[in-house]
Amino acid sequence: LLTENYHLNVQHDDLKEMLDSNKDSLKLEAMKRIVAMIARGKNASDLFPAVVKNVACKNIEVKKLVYVYLVRYAEEQQDLALLSISTFQRGLKDPNQLIRASALRVLSSIRVTIIVPIMMLAIKEAASDMSPYVRKTAAHAIPKLYSLDPEQKDQLIEVIEKLLADKTTLVAGSVVMAFEEVCPERIDLIHKNYRKLCNLLIDVEEWGQVVIINMLTRYARTQFLNPNINESLLEEGGGGEKTFYEKKVEVAALAKRKPYVMDPDHRLLLRNTKPLLQSRNAAVVMAVAQLYFHLAPKAEVGVIAKALVRLLRSHSEVQFVVLQNVATMTIKRRGMFEPYLKSFYIRSTDPTQIKVLKLEVLTNLANETNISTILREFQTYIKSMDKDFVAATIQAIGRCATNISEVRDTCLNGLVQLLSNRDELVVAESVVVIKKLLQMQPEKHSDIIKHMAKLTDNIQVPMARASILWLIGEYCEHVPKIAPDVLRKMAKSFTNEEDIVKLQIINLSAKLYLTNSKQTKLLTQYVLNLAKYDQNYDIRDRARFIRQLIVPTEKSGALSKYAKKLFLALKPAPVLESPFKDRDHFQLGSLSHLLNAKAGGYQELPDWPEAAPDPSVRNVEVKESVLLKTLLIGLIRKKNLPLTFSLSESDSASGSESGSGSEESGSGSESEESEEGSESEEEEEDEEEKDKKKKKKKELKKPVNHFSSPRPLQTIAPSSALKSYELLHRITGEGLQVEYCFSRQPFSPDANMVAVQMQFTNNATSDTKNLHMEDVKLQSGMRVKEFPEIETSTAVMGIDFCDSTQAANFQLCTHTKKFFVSIQPPVGELMRPIFLTENEFKKEQGQLMGMNEITEKLTLDAKCRNEHTIVQRVTSAANLSRVPCGSDKECRFAGRTVTSGSLVLVTVATKEEGAAQLTVNCEKMVIGTMLVKDILLALTQ
Repeated sequence: LLTENYHLNVQHDDLKEMLDSNKDSLKLEAMKRIVAMIARGKNASDLFPAVVKNVACKNIEVKKLVYVYLVRYAEEQQDLALLSISTFQRGLKDPNQLIRASALRVLSSIRVTIIVPIMMLAIKEAASDMSPYVRKTAAHAIPKLYSLDPEQKDQLIEVIEKLLADKTTLVAGSVVMAFEEVCPERIDLIHKNYRKLCNLLIDVEEWGQVVIINMLTRYARTQFLNPNINESLLEEGGGGEKTFYEKKVEVAALAKRKPYVMDPDHRLLLRNTKPLLQSRNAAVVMAVAQLYFHLAPKAEVGVIAKALVRLLRSHSEVQFVVLQNVATMTIKRRGMFEPYLKSFYIRSTDPTQIKVLKLEVLTNLANETNISTILREFQTYIKSMDKDFVAATIQAIGRCATNISEVRDTCLNGLVQLLSNRDELVVAESVVVIKKLLQMQPEKHSDIIKHMAKLTDNIQVPMARASILWLIGEYCEHVPKIAPDVLRKMAKSFTNEEDIVKLQIINLSAKLYLTNSKQTKLLTQYVLNLAKYDQNYDIRDRARFIRQLIVPTEKSGALSKYAKKLFLALKPAPVLESPFKDRDHFQLGSLSHLLNAKAGGYQELPDWPEAAPDPSVRNVEVKESVLLKTLLIGLIRKKNLPLTFSLSESDSASGSESGSGSEESGSGSESEESEEGSESEEEEEDEEEKDKKKKKKKELKKPVNHFSSPRPLQTIAPSSALKSYELLHRITGEGLQVEYCFSRQPFSPDANMVAVQMQFTNNATSDTKNLHMEDVKLQSGMRVKEFPEIETSTAVMGIDFCDSTQAANFQLCTHTKKFFVSIQPPVGELMRPIFLTENEFKKEQGQLMGMNEITEKLTLDAKCRNEHTIVQRVTSAANLSRVPCGSDKECRFAGRTVTSGSLVLVTVATKEEGAAQLTVNCEKMVIGTMLVKDILLALTQ
């Protein structure tokens, strides 16, 4: 450790000298190294004095990096940061928008109350800045200032109101986040901006979309009527023990109600969020799903089911949250998930928490139609080695039996069979569930009670023994001959039993004393005497209480007369309910919903209003000048005329529609903004017009028939190392033989597709003409770029396998015949190589440890113990690139999946005597599992 600190100090001294240099190049190099250190998690706080001196550097690149450093350490080194506050204030006036934004970011990171007025002034000025990027930074600074000094709330609300009127997509998400942090109760600020936010939503960055959708969900619950009001009233009216006449009167009253008409603004929100169900960001899809669940009419909620099932299949990292929400939805909206029942079947590779949630969903979806299928699944799950999962499955069977009376006897018999299982935990859980089921119809199942009584000799799990004793005591009248014998055995072992079992033995003795005192009087006294001197005070107190209650004496009170009513009263059967029942009062996807308890900072989901608030509050007056300019721009664009005017600065700053387009185009990336910030809007628009004209000329040169087949792609000569597969045998193909290989070359028309090269050979005497594809059948998400009708012997086609090994099926047609064929890729061909340095490889591997890592030990054959052979065999099994490695006992490889770009890292570490270890780190565990099998086969064959 001392050596490491010494080297760090030496390195820091070197960096300090570079920062004190007069050369900007040395300063830039030093700042790059320092920022890289911070990115790797190393402490660079002792460099603060040397860095802060360069805050006034004229070099833009150095200044940017200095600001990045200061944002990280300004809060820790407040005194030194305050010395440079005048420099930050000058930075707020810098011509470069990135410097202005960085200066504001640093200023808001200094957590000192004395500079609150300076921060407030800076935020107000930045909120009126011409650059949307600076306005976005001002929105980010608002919550920081509010947490530092809550008394500034009123002034900050004014700034938020101004930024909410901004029409650029870059600002929208950030200002809504500031609104949620500072003044979420000020719904009136949203009224005028509601329609604008709905229309901008599709173009806002993804995390901004999540914030806006969550805010609009709560807003809609306060401003619109419940679209399911009639259905919910009918459900409430139909329940209870009301007479037929009362129900008829309620239905008639509902019929007289004014029919529900959805507010156009309510419909606008639903319509504009629906396309976001196709988003690649799981959080966005979840946000839209909860919005539809809380706001949409019952008939329209079903659209979210397919999106959530797709998330479940494609994003393993969000399965837990998705299943939490689906489990809540299935309680009230069961029908929308029934078509996707098989998507919730449990895999052996699922973690226990995922298995339990899938069980919950399957139980909620169970009905008379699908219960037989679900019970067959449950029978398979009971054989699992995961004991917690088996216990949850048995509980699920009990819930199914409770909810569906038709299968109650079947479930009960199945659970009784489990009582002979060798595993005590399975037997114990079965006993507990059987106990709950028997309470519903005990008189029909006396044989089962007798069978369970016999198990007291074998079952040792305390909860199970206690449940059996409770059952025998509760229904001792149904088993009058067996119950006293059970008490006799329990009295013998009383002192060795667990406390929960002792309490039930005392209860059993009391009930038998009251119903069969001739046979059990002495046994009861014996048990009570043992309990009187037990170490547990609960047991001692219970024994004294029961003795006074059931054995009348002169001192006994009036309660002894009612002993039978107290002990033998009919007890209602337990209701087996889902733990997700009534959890939907929390907003889905929130932390409170996940915990089923109100978390700090949670904002309640409002109840629907009884009467619709005034919709005119969302009407916005459009200035005549702005309207005229908007109409004029629309006319110019329609006629393809050159745009020769721009809006005034005031219109642009206020975020008018025509100004927002130019602002958005200028805020695509920070580097572009800094380099092109000096160009005028007219020059940018002229360039756009030129580009449009060039595109039109190119389109005119294209053939008129857009449905003609594309030209044949350039073929790639197959390498001898590439394995060929048979697509069509010459006998099956009546002389036509087709082979294919995965060329491992980029497929130029679409980077997300795998290039498949096909070789055609005609062994027949007659010519084969018009080779083409028809009737392509693909799994969901897969795509094919078909090769055109060809006359040559080779062709290249592109297939997007969607990172799966599902086959692409199609018909290969000639001018006379059609042949059904399929192409199924090995998992190694679903990747493309990437080039990483050794440090980059180690960093990425460190982030993919744990659940994203698979390790297998193997023994290498004598021929495969040299580095060259290992590399050859691994790269033949998977399209990966070699990564440099300092050790001669390790071979490293890297790649990404073609469709999703998921990272794949492979390490083969050799040891003595041919022993080796294969490690695969992969963002998609399904890909990693299959890849391990293929590489193991390649290395050991």
